[in-house]
Amino acid sequence: MADATPLFFDGHNDILLRLWRKPASARLSAFVEGDGEGHLDLPRMLAGGFGGGLFAIFVPSPDFGEADALMTAPRYAVPPPPPLARDHALAVSREMAELLIAMAEASEGRMRLCLDAAGVRAAMAAGAVAAVMHMEGAEAIAPDLDGLAAFHALGLRSLGPVWSRPTAFGDGVPFCFPSGPDIGPGLTAPGRDLVRACNELRIMLDVSHLNEAGFWDVSKISHAPLVATHSNVAALCPSSRNLTERQLHAIRDTEGMVGVNFATSFLRADGQKNPETPLSVLLDHVEALMEELGEDRVGFGSDFDCATIPQAIGDARGLGALRDALRGRGYGAALTEKLAQGNWLATLARTIG
Repeated sequence: MADATPLFFDGHNDILLRLWRKPASARLSAFVEGDGEGHLDLPRMLAGGFGGGLFAIFVPSPDFGEADALMTAPRYAVPPPPPLARDHALAVSREMAELLIAMAEASEGRMRLCLDAAGVRAAMAAGAVAAVMHMEGAEAIAPDLDGLAAFHALGLRSLGPVWSRPTAFGDGVPFCFPSGPDIGPGLTAPGRDLVRACNELRIMLDVSHLNEAGFWDVSKISHAPLVATHSNVAALCPSSRNLTERQLHAIRDTEGMVGVNFATSFLRADGQKNPETPLSVLLDHVEALMEELGEDRVGFGSDFDCATIPQAIGDARGLGALRDALRGRGYGAALTEKLAQGNWLATLARTIG
């Protein structure tokens, strides 16, 4: 097996969505034994040195399939899908939370559900995948915040108030290229309450899918570090999903961080979904982020099992290629370890405890 050190902690993946789409009877075996589909399963995680990450609960929009076709055009503006019904979002989110818990149990110690940074460190030190429960889009939570405490009790430790569609809490930034993130209004009154409640519960807030107005609302209300789990640099790729220089400086000033997204449409200057994108393009975002944030506030947020990623990585087994690319840029062992896991572990300690 290729060198799998340092282990990576990943800011975002969608394996729960991929497995949830399977028949219920096939989900756990697909994870534990490996099914060769998508980017992640337990054997490939362990082989590639995927040490842990934020596992997203994400409820898909039923009629959003045309977005992939639209996003292959040189310029695009994908209309956001309509809001989800809360009952539907709650039912699916509970299934995914229970699936993550069951995955850890079925792994026989090879994956652990972690509730704090110390738990993440302990799991990774033991060679187990450290799973932190994340919610991408808070539609499962009622506007009066009913449900938030229950998900926290199940293990929820990270939450993005919106995905790229409107919710009771605010508007997500739609998928547009070329475009900045200044699209739509900011947080609603329930959205502002949600930010305060997450601070109280020590649930990390993810700003990755917020539009710019929502981003600044979070920055005004929250006393926790600003974290973008899977976003890139707007100056290098002018996607609405990427971060401006001013946003990056706000993240820096709160001791937050950014996880570089592997999705080629958020990496490339032309915004295209192209797996032939070289890793040098991804590393250009790493370097640009370090220039704006410093080397202690940059990591990775792969978007595994959801995105078109560079074929040089391919799936979790290809993380060795990313390690080699980091070393090839002249990054020493200490900096490579920070980017791979150290910065995420420090940020988790500052946010979830």
